[in-house]
Amino acid sequence: ILRLIRFARPGRGRLVLAVVFGGLALGSGAGLMATSAWLISRAAQHPPVLMLMVAIVAVRAFGLGRGVFRYAERLVGHDATFRILADLRARVYERLERLAPGGLPAFRSGDLLNRLVADVDAVQDLFLRVLLPCAVAAVVGGASVGLAWALLPSAGVVLLLALVLAGVVAPWLSAAVSRRAERRTTDLRGELTSHVVDTLQGAPELIAYGAAPEQLAKAAQLDREFTRATARSATTAGAGAALSALAGGLAVWGSLMVGVPAVRSGALDGVLLAVVVLLPLAAFEVVAGLPLAAQYMERVRRSATRIFAVLDSPPPVRDPDESAPLPVAPYTLALENVRARWTPDAPYALDGISLDLTPGRRCAIVGPSGSGKTTLTAVLLRFLEFTGGASLNGVDLRALTGDDVRRVIGLCAQDAHLFDSTIGENIRLARPAATDDEIRDVLRRARLADWVESLPRGLGTRVGEHGAQVSGGQRQRIALARALLADFPILLLDEPAEHLDIATADELTADLLTATEGRTTLLVTHRLAGLDAVDEIVVLDEGRVADRGTHTDLLARPGLYSTLWHREHTATRTPEFN
Repeated sequence: ILRLIRFARPGRGRLVLAVVFGGLALGSGAGLMATSAWLISRAAQHPPVLMLMVAIVAVRAFGLGRGVFRYAERLVGHDATFRILADLRARVYERLERLAPGGLPAFRSGDLLNRLVADVDAVQDLFLRVLLPCAVAAVVGGASVGLAWALLPSAGVVLLLALVLAGVVAPWLSAAVSRRAERRTTDLRGELTSHVVDTLQGAPELIAYGAAPEQLAKAAQLDREFTRATARSATTAGAGAALSALAGGLAVWGSLMVGVPAVRSGALDGVLLAVVVLLPLAAFEVVAGLPLAAQYMERVRRSATRIFAVLDSPPPVRDPDESAPLPVAPYTLALENVRARWTPDAPYALDGISLDLTPGRRCAIVGPSGSGKTTLTAVLLRFLEFTGGASLNGVDLRALTGDDVRRVIGLCAQDAHLFDSTIGENIRLARPAATDDEIRDVLRRARLADWVESLPRGLGTRVGEHGAQVSGGQRQRIALARALLADFPILLLDEPAEHLDIATADELTADLLTATEGRTTLLVTHRLAGLDAVDEIVVLDEGRVADRGTHTDLLARPGLYSTLWHREHTATRTPEFN
């Protein structure tokens, strides 16, 4: 909680102003009640009207001021809180960006969504429903006790004890009882969100294999548990509100019990008896929400724990404290005995990889699934830490910031994301200032220009969520066009023909190699068609270099490459069964 409060330092002035307005609003309410009570009692004595004018004006002022100050408090308080939430959400997003992709598998995607949205939203309760009400209650409650004490000390004591019961004891009991329920509610909300997101993402497979009913039944079970936890939380809130209302009633009766004898003894003017009795009704408005605020505190504490679990997650790759300057083009990428693994206790996914990529050179990394191909791209993009030597124009990659490395080395991944926008906007993501002519040029190089021009809306054609409105080959070509528009000096192509049929995959691979001619390129693939166009082929097996050479050299000698080639060549000629 204290750490969250430190996040609020930029909005501290607005929060203090919100407390002032809140105090004035509730103070106007207490003043309205006290003045009205005095006015009614005094008017019953039928004094001259001029003797009531000050009280009448005060009632009007307090009545208007209550609404105006309440509006100002809401406006300023929410403005400050939303600024704090925006800053906090930006920090969480920046941390997620630093964790991606190596650090994100520690969290489920649905749970991350819940932390970024629901848990961050819950933080607003700390300021709007906990800190502000508590601060206002302390100020206005203290002033009300002081006024009651000035009129009748015994009434001030009664009001003080009742306020302590409603503003301290009731919230403490409410927090103690609801602590477990609030923790369970927050955890269940995250679990339910994760389950729903997983179900939606895997809906086609779940339906195809008949697993959808079981998945839906689990979602219903989680929803029932979440409902029960919420109901327990609501019950506790009701009990706290009941205790607060009871304390308010006791304060009124207690004030009456000490006020009547005081009037009889002459210690209290009879006109002021109504003020002493009715003042607690206004004073208890300031503490009525504190039991619920205690529950919000528990909720915020649990949400803050989940948020800081993300913010405190160490990035898989740390940038140097003082980075080296980025060398100038042309670039030579050199690897020597590079080793890398995803977790400290896991076996090495790369073990002793050496590679030289001189300007304009094209190299293919091939091998069966799990041989370390994608791990190599993660190392080169500074998404994964490594040991050994990896340099850019002789400068160690670890001496450069990850952002600098990724300005030189770009990636066209097998699962490149297409946003639910137009073709032009998806490509323009690489360079927002690019013109339509430049986009059409990269589309032509990606062999997609004729198709785009044939569409009624051309570049303005929407691709759907995750590119659902285009084919797999078209989606990969759009991703390639985006990478070409970015104009990376060194381009990594990671399994660009994955999940495509054989004919489309072969055609796409050939077009990729044509589009990258003259550009330093590293093609990571398990398909071997068209690799006679690259300068060197490196064959990986279980993280090690099994063989290397040109396509012709590798086919001429027995080894893993020739075995893979034979399997692929045979598979393309296997008859299909009707």
